[in-house]
Amino acid sequence: MGCNRKKTEVILSGFFHLRKIKGKIIELFKIDEVNMKKVILITGANRGIGLESAKQMKALDYEVILTSRNAEDGERVARDLGVRFHQLDVLSAKNIDVLKSHVDTEFGRLDALINNAGILIDRNDHILDVPEEKLRSTLDTNTYAPLALTRAFLPMMIAQNYGRIVNVSSELGQISSFSDSTPAYRLSKLALNGITVMLADAVKSKNILVNSVHPGWVKTDMGGAEAPLGLEEGARGLVWAATLPDDGPQGKFFQDGKKMAW
Repeated sequence: MGCNRKKTEVILSGFFHLRKIKGKIIELFKIDEVNMKKVILITGANRGIGLESAKQMKALDYEVILTSRNAEDGERVARDLGVRFHQLDVLSAKNIDVLKSHVDTEFGRLDALINNAGILIDRNDHILDVPEEKLRSTLDTNTYAPLALTRAFLPMMIAQNYGRIVNVSSELGQISSFSDSTPAYRLSKLALNGITVMLADAVKSKNILVNSVHPGWVKTDMGGAEAPLGLEEGARGLVWAATLPDDGPQGKFFQDGKKMAW
């Protein structure tokens, strides 16, 4: 009888989680198959590189949370793709708090974050004439928002000693090739790269890898029809950085897995 009971307990432990306090079982509940998958959150993912990244992460059997500011568009593409959706305005602290609570309640963790949402609104401007409002709007979206999202979700990653954070940057943020054109966008990506380095240093004792990735010049609404790269190629580097092994690079700048100069 005792052997049968022991065998039953072993079988149960494969399908149920035993919650213990001081060695005593206080709760027995079934493990949700969804919660056994790694969970990734991708911002600005209702189109372009963000959407393609969601497709590739789903193919890798990740639980994908696709976010976008436009709820109608986001819900539609998430439904078509078969992934989760949550509305998010990256400029809203309240939205970020609501999303954090949702992820915590639904999954209890976040394994990877791709800070993809971004804007380019000063394509024809220069540093001496760019309106201050464009500078502020671009920095808010491309720089401050990724930092706010990372700070919101880092405690979950620290708690489980695992996390991958991908800041979608651009070669236009390379200080070595700076010019006076497209100043707001360039400055926002330069600052984002700086944030990547700082975050990497802040979590250097943890199994949390933070990197910047330049997807390349990709055929998107932002990149235009003349861009040489397709969406699959552009998203590939983001997915690579989001799935790095534990001994992967930290606090660096990449394109398609190849290191770039700052």
